[in-house]
Amino acid sequence: MAQNAATDAKAILRTNAEALIPLEISNEIIKEVPLSSKLLPLMKRLPNMSAKQRTMPITSALANAYFLNGDTDNKKTSNAEWGKLTLTAEELAVIIPIPEAVLDDSTFDIWGEVKPQIVEALGIAIDDAILFGTNKPASWPEAIVTQAKAKNHSVEAGTGLDIASDIIGEGGIMAKVEADGYKVNGFIADSTFQATLRDLRDKNNNPIYISALTVGAPDTLLGRRIDYDNSGMFATDEALMICGDFSKAVYSIRQDVTYKVLTEAIIQNTDGTIAYNLAQQDMVALRCVMRLGVQVAIPATRRKGTSGYPFAVLTPKEST
Repeated sequence: MAQNAATDAKAILRTNAEALIPLEISNEIIKEVPLSSKLLPLMKRLPNMSAKQRTMPITSALANAYFLNGDTDNKKTSNAEWGKLTLTAEELAVIIPIPEAVLDDSTFDIWGEVKPQIVEALGIAIDDAILFGTNKPASWPEAIVTQAKAKNHSVEAGTGLDIASDIIGEGGIMAKVEADGYKVNGFIADSTFQATLRDLRDKNNNPIYISALTVGAPDTLLGRRIDYDNSGMFATDEALMICGDFSKAVYSIRQDVTYKVLTEAIIQNTDGTIAYNLAQQDMVALRCVMRLGVQVAIPATRRKGTSGYPFAVLTPKEST
């Protein structure tokens, strides 16, 4: 008798839960993920992927021109070269456990509560992987902070006269990017760094940081967009701020968000301990899966060829 009751309950739960996930909700989550992420709005979005991989050309060598030495001098030849940049759609997932009692409460807007959590979790995981390499898929490029440091594109806070000098000065992080032939068009920092930036002044004591005056408009630093992470993802022991040419960081979303309703699974913590036993605790779980590809393009420039890097990082002052 107990076995039949469990079977009946499983069928009812699956039907009820799947009815709560219409297609428009799936599409809405896909649209909101880039907005939930603090990094993706700065990056360049490519058209959605229609397959697991997407390739795009990237300049690897630039053509040159030469003056002639006299009327009969031979004209010299040159060439241009292109390489291939590949984006691979990697899977990203989140599981949201839900008590059965919540599903039974018809007055409770379950998607109104769960959807923001899913969108936020996906955004945090994407940003953390791209910036710091946390749980980064092997096909994705080296983490921006890691690669910037490896390219000597880092400045320790306190190196210059002040923080402003560390950012915009001759030896600052912007100069690191510009010296390689790229233009800085954006910044991203931890939200705790915002108070420091609000106090920045130029030589005439004018503020160089401008907070947005209207809702939805981005803050700017020297006319460039700056976004802040307030989720706690930003590893402030590794970086305080990142600047760069964010048009060189590209992403593409694979439009295949899928859901599965788990009814009798065991959900474990990262250390292997059991977080939830769905059957035993009268719970179900909605598993959301999406796929996207990310790459950092390093096109050849006149200054550094392909040996440069379009990002730089302001690191915290080392304790003595």
